[in-house]
Amino acid sequence: MKKTVVAAALGECVHVAGVMNFLRLAESAGWETVFLGPAVSISDVLTAARTNKADLVGVSYRLTPETAERLLGDFAEAADDLYSSGTRFAFAGTPPVAQKAHQLGFFERIFDGSEKTEEVLAYLKGQTSPIFQEAHYPQTMVSRLQWKSPFPLLRHHFGLPSMRSTLEGIEQIAAARALDVISLGIDQDAQENFFHPERQDPRQKGAGGVPVRTADDYAQLYAASRTGNYPLLRTYSGTDDFIQLAEMYKETINIAWCAIPLFWFNQMDGRGPWDLQGSIREHQKVMGWYGQNNIPVELNEPHHWGMRDSSDITFIVSAYLSAYNAKAFGVKDYIAQLMFNSPPGLSDAMDLAKMLAVIELIQPLASEDFHIYRQTRTGLLSYPLSDAAARSHLSTSIYLQMALKPDIIHIVGHTEAHHAATANDVIIASEMAQRAIESALKGSPDMTSDPKIQMRVRNLVTEAKITLDAINTLPQETSIDAFTDPVSLTQSVTLGIMDAPQLRNNHFARGQVRTQIINGACETVDNHGNPISEEKRLSTLLRKDK
Repeated sequence: MKKTVVAAALGECVHVAGVMNFLRLAESAGWETVFLGPAVSISDVLTAARTNKADLVGVSYRLTPETAERLLGDFAEAADDLYSSGTRFAFAGTPPVAQKAHQLGFFERIFDGSEKTEEVLAYLKGQTSPIFQEAHYPQTMVSRLQWKSPFPLLRHHFGLPSMRSTLEGIEQIAAARALDVISLGIDQDAQENFFHPERQDPRQKGAGGVPVRTADDYAQLYAASRTGNYPLLRTYSGTDDFIQLAEMYKETINIAWCAIPLFWFNQMDGRGPWDLQGSIREHQKVMGWYGQNNIPVELNEPHHWGMRDSSDITFIVSAYLSAYNAKAFGVKDYIAQLMFNSPPGLSDAMDLAKMLAVIELIQPLASEDFHIYRQTRTGLLSYPLSDAAARSHLSTSIYLQMALKPDIIHIVGHTEAHHAATANDVIIASEMAQRAIESALKGSPDMTSDPKIQMRVRNLVTEAKITLDAINTLPQETSIDAFTDPVSLTQSVTLGIMDAPQLRNNHFARGQVRTQIINGACETVDNHGNPISEEKRLSTLLRKDK
């Protein structure tokens, strides 16, 4: 049976925006809500509470503290019978008014506007204590997502060139309760050579992130996050010694989830020691390890193709292969990464269509043993250098992403085109993202139903299946499934079935495909710039290869 909350702006106060927001959150938490409106008298509030058998009464007052003190005292006295019978009371107002309310000792919970949305929601879901400690913030991805619903988890990358600055920054971000997940940005030497100090280059220390060199360094980073809203931590899966790193991450930072590619982070992109086929095998092994340990897995795969100007079809096919491999190797909780603006220049409509096509293809893989969660993010290469323009891009991009009802939003900071985000940059980016999310959740138009978008989705799904069929016909040397066979997957790249313009002159890839942004979509084109279908591209390609 649903509980009932009655709420109003009390006395002569006419400010009801906060009351309405509180009731919207209450509805999302399963409450029946009764809104009484602005400037409601004490007697009318209490009459409504009795008539509706309210379990909770919420009142707001945002005028002068001195007036509030007398009004709230009268309210508490008049509500004594309801209070004695177990009805709960909450108050919201400006900080000076909230201070007066605290002095009464009557209200169960008092909000002064500084609270994060998830804290208000947690209260409505039954967490009555205003003092939040680690036990109140779930420490796994799945449980935290359920706790915060309907709001998505917020994640941001963070890592500065020194341990000291990174530790201080993590503590600052956690204290500000800005994120649910801090993605530790680790320098390149640590990703590749953590267990090989003889291979490390002191001149590269801090290049690309924080220079962690010992397990204790990771433990210190985790300890720095044990304040504020106790955010989860995660980091790169590395480019070598994958299982050893995974075991250490579990022990030191209670890793929230693993992020690993399928085709990348190896000799093909210059970010690791393995060749293409060898890295695919190793990536599949580490997927299996995380699955066995019930830790979620994200394949940060499709956007690597998109950032190299691949066609929308290749992006979608790589997203399907990612989910397929995760399921095949025992992952239980899979995070589908959906990076917008990759490549830059895509229109919002065509970007949405591409992501909807990904979802349509991978959703049938979901089962009781394989749960799919959606994570959206803004394109890494899409930010303008201008600070004002970049802030606008962040906000509008996240508002667009909300059309997909994401479970996680990976905030890509507005400083991306200029410098690695500082702690303050992260906090500001989080505030912008939260505002865009709250606006969307209040009720945004259904952009996904646009006929042009739906037409594009149908076309993309049809074309992607043609590409997948081509991969499926490749000979398998180590398994009966081309979609998981490292040899077949490697051949799909060397033959050019999976290809991108920026792979030209690459030792492992074909690099002969041409793409172009046409009507907001990234299409494969011929030598004259005319769009060509996957059937035509592949028939020409594979015929040449014979």
